[in-house]
Amino acid sequence: MKRVLIVEDQADIRELIRMTLEIEDFDIHEAENGDIGLQMARQLKPDLVLLDVMMPGSLDGFGVCSHIKGDASLKKMKVVILSAKGQDNDKQQGKQAGADGYLTKPFSPRQLLDVVTRQLS
Repeated sequence: MKRVLIVEDQADIRELIRMTLEIEDFDIHEAENGDIGLQMARQLKPDLVLLDVMMPGSLDGFGVCSHIKGDASLKKMKVVILSAKGQDNDKQQGKQAGADGYLTKPFSPRQLLDVVTRQLS
């Protein structure tokens, strides 16, 4: 069973993502900010991290992604940025942080499942 970590500060969005992913057989974990998300990524070693950009705390999504991809024990972990920030420079910033994918909010459940399936295949 593939393990997925959702790092999103808005509980309603976390719930929608979780409900979408529950259609498939994933082991789903959640964190409400980047600091907790990074700690959980280090502990759980998920196959995929779905990562919001704008979150409270000392780490935004780009920072969490940079830490994951800069850590030799975590860098193979897939990271997909989920953000309302959809400009080309935002996507470029995600790529520079090491993100494996970038999905702009709002997105459909089908788009989310397609991205997750592609990253985990």
